[in-house]
Formats: sequence, structure tokens, C-alpha cells
Amino acid sequence: MYDVALLIEHQLEPLDADQVVSLHEGLDEPVTYHLLLPVESSTSSMVSSMTAFGGGQVLPPADPDTLRDLSREVRRAGQAELDASVALLKERGQTVTAELAEDDPLDELVALAKRVDVAEVIVMTDSHAVRELLRLDWASRARRTLDLPTLHLLEHVPFDAQSL
Repeated sequence: MYDVALLIEHQLEPLDADQVVSLHEGLDEPVTYHLLLPVESSTSSMVSSMTAFGGGQVLPPADPDTLRDLSREVRRAGQAELDASVALLKERGQTVTAELAEDDPLDELVALAKRVDVAEVIVMTDSHAVRELLRLDWASRARRTLDLPTLHLLEHVPFDAQSL
């Protein structure tokens, strides 16, 4: 079994699934993709929304029911994106596991890599030029942390339009 950890920032599109699967065509052993999709916790969502207007807390703290509802909605939306991504890979004949990451995505990726003993890591995100330049993006952090081949792909962008 050839296990691949696939950390995605957003729901996969058909192009993304096709490209990921094409990377492993011709392997002699079956491939299993282990998808990991980060979702913001309700607490971090509330904190970021409360401080979006310039620093301090501009809204009163939310009541527990509001936080619980927000958390459920964030998880529901994340699970829907994850389920759609799994379906795309399964439509292409792939074996897939999937989970939401509610904590730091890199910590969750490291835990997944150790638990499953993955052979490689693929990080698929939007372009984050400044973070990439400063090596603060998920792929750079994964390379520093994991002793595994790590590939960074831009989501929804054909291979020939991104520099590999």
C-alpha cells in the first residue's frame, strides 16, 4: 500500500483530482489518499471576526449557544467540502480516507503522517506568495517538520500553469 497524505485548503475540483491521481499512475502498489481539510474552530472564527476592525475586541463576547451554532455550521460546511472531494477521488477509482482538521493543520498533518506511515505528502492550496517567499506556508512547514517527500500544488491550476 502506498499512502499519500493530501492536505487541501478548499474542496477539490475535477482538475485537482485528475492531477493528483495522475501523479501516481503506474505505481505497482495500490494508492490510498488520506485527505485532511482544515476548518476554523468556532473560537478562532469569533476571535478573527471580532478583531477584524483594527485590533481590539469590538463586539461583546458571544453566548455559548451562538458559538455552538457557529461551530456546527463551520463543521457542516467543511464536511460537505470534504465529502465532495472524497467523491471526486472515488469516482476516479481511488481509495480515500478523510478527516477535518480543527487544530493547527500542520500538527494534524504530522499526526496523520505518523499514524498512517505515509510515503509522501501533497499540500494543495491557493497561492500565498508572501507566506511562500518567507517559507511560512503549509508545504514549507511540512518539509521542515516531516522527513517525507512533500509537493506543493496550487489548487484549481493546471500543472503547465504552475512551476513544479
